[in-house]
Amino acid sequence: MRNALSVQNLVKRFGNFTAVNDVSFDVEDGKFFSILGPSGCGKTTLLRMIAGFYQQDEGTILFNGRDMAGVAPNKRPVNLVFQNLALFPMMNVHENVAFGLRRRGEKGADVDRKVKDMLERVGLPESGKKEIGQLSGGQKQRIAIARCLVLEPTVLLLDEPLGALDAKLREHMKVELKTLQNKVGTTFVYITHDQSEAMVMSDRVAVMNNGTFEQIGTPQELYHAPCSSFVAQFVGANNKLSVTLRRGEGGELLARYANGLDFRLAPACSVDAQPDEPHDLFVRPESMVINPPEGDGRFNSLPVTVKAILFDGGNSRLLVSSEGTTDEFTVALPQTRQFDDIKARDTIRVGWDPSASLCFRKSDWKLYDEE
Repeated sequence: MRNALSVQNLVKRFGNFTAVNDVSFDVEDGKFFSILGPSGCGKTTLLRMIAGFYQQDEGTILFNGRDMAGVAPNKRPVNLVFQNLALFPMMNVHENVAFGLRRRGEKGADVDRKVKDMLERVGLPESGKKEIGQLSGGQKQRIAIARCLVLEPTVLLLDEPLGALDAKLREHMKVELKTLQNKVGTTFVYITHDQSEAMVMSDRVAVMNNGTFEQIGTPQELYHAPCSSFVAQFVGANNKLSVTLRRGEGGELLARYANGLDFRLAPACSVDAQPDEPHDLFVRPESMVINPPEGDGRFNSLPVTVKAILFDGGNSRLLVSSEGTTDEFTVALPQTRQFDDIKARDTIRVGWDPSASLCFRKSDWKLYDEE
């Protein structure tokens, strides 16, 4: 399959600050590609270079193999949907969607036909005469996208378009956007700091940090096989335990926790491991087992105190802490209700299969410092 967009070794500097540093990636035609990262990581700067609003200092941007060097933003086969949508309140829906076509010099029945067809494709066939103020937040999103898609861009760029919506509508629009992209077949490049948006909608995701891509992969690859401490913390919920690695009597690699317990590691953890150096051990809440059978050698086991019950239906968790440490982490509650009798301040054990944990050299990056 051909690449609708190819970015090669892109660099953008602002004075002595490098906002985007040697970024390369390809987006196949018709795919949904997301760039995920915390505030200030360079993702919007990257998007604006692709759109042509910023000129790169180094590197190449190609649409369908055509180099965009020297090509003005309005001459590129790309359109951009902003967070504030930028719909014209003085125009009705039909005129908003037709605006770009008329600016391009198209007139008459051909414009009306294209607008009618696009409104049908975004699921709002009877909305042409409505005023913008009569639309819901989700409908405005679809009109903003229709206004771009009617121009038949090679790539549609979306800069955090769901950021201004309330939580419930944002959840709904994640599904709507993915369904719409599948239906129209246009290549989407989506910018977000919300990992749930990226994971739900995307065919592939690039995780960005400090101007570079840490990892590119499918949502499943990023979730199950993160390549760094940053990705492990940023993609999905993860518990981080500070450990020091050491060799056991049989030469196996063990993770020594602050309370003196040793945890077994999966063989894959030893690829870049350095004994006696601080590391981050990651275990996802859903990988933890509550009160595993005593003496079951399949599990690492850790005594903890229950701090709180975090009830959220199917996403319910226990907030627990480990004696002798300042660590707090969460454990998924299974939906069998077998642990309904657990209360705050109870002492329980949690366990996990060594293969369910990942270990990386210690990182000072903290999720709560970001958006």
